[in-house]
Amino acid sequence: MINVGIIGFGYWGPNLVRNFNALDNCKVIAVADARPERLKLVEKTYPSVQCLQHADDLLNSSQVDAVIIATPVFTHFELAKKALENGKHVLLEKPMASSVAESEQLIDLAARKNLLLMVDHTFLYTGAVQKMKTLIDSKAIGNLSYIDSTRINLGLLQPDINVLWDLAPHDLAILLYLNNLKPYSINATGISHTKNGIENIAYLTVNYQENFIAHFNCSWTSPVKLRTFLVGGTEKMLVYNDLEPAEKLRIYDSGFDVKDQDDRLKLMVEYRTGDIHIPQVSLHEALREMANDFIQSIVEMKIPRSSSSLGLEVIRILEASQRSLKQGGKEILL
Repeated sequence: MINVGIIGFGYWGPNLVRNFNALDNCKVIAVADARPERLKLVEKTYPSVQCLQHADDLLNSSQVDAVIIATPVFTHFELAKKALENGKHVLLEKPMASSVAESEQLIDLAARKNLLLMVDHTFLYTGAVQKMKTLIDSKAIGNLSYIDSTRINLGLLQPDINVLWDLAPHDLAILLYLNNLKPYSINATGISHTKNGIENIAYLTVNYQENFIAHFNCSWTSPVKLRTFLVGGTEKMLVYNDLEPAEKLRIYDSGFDVKDQDDRLKLMVEYRTGDIHIPQVSLHEALREMANDFIQSIVEMKIPRSSSSLGLEVIRILEASQRSLKQGGKEILL
């Protein structure tokens, strides 16, 4: 039985407590939050869980085996560092930390302490992403050509991080999970409509030396909510719509073939529009699968699907995107 403590009972905290509490080999024994009104909600919903107003009380507890950190990103490094130094396994909400340097320090500390450090990229545990992984690995859609992601909605504007740091980690994690190619460089452009200069609309392009490209559109100021992830292959194409209640993934037997021509001005293109297939994907709760992976990785001493190394690569792209944004979209080598 792994005893878990959770720091942060805000937007995501209640979901974490519920899912970890539902596992057979895990027990949530403590929740820490500086806000008394949030702790009252914990007491009401989970009477057996100890409520703590100071995170250090949880981090110093000898009864806690693993710590889940669901607080603002600027607090992640110090909290995770203390947890690891106190011999506790750590699960961090995305993004992993505020910089590559912080992420690398945490990974090094976890390795020296022989402890698990994991990042909660929940979408890696969805049935749709798992199905896409299977289709890509089996070459069912041919070779990867592009990925185009749109994650936009109205709100919530964050006071400490821009829209890429808030929304892009989801789809960057999916990008890195679905393919084994190493990104070469990035370009990012965006705009802030607030006085704090934090971008609320941004576009990120991830460039590869191979014949592949990925693009991400993120916004807090869209009148509609869209969560679409397009994967282009040389044989077929995939559309993942996370807002669809059941038919989240569609396979399009569509594409094009270009015939070689001596004259580049006379391009011969044949287009193919075939059937649309809707595969059956698991509709299990992804967060429950993530929670189970974290606990099982502790018990079995294995590398989780959403590993700290994947989390580090997400931060590497985000950090580069910040530099590109401040330099008007300049290409930044990774």
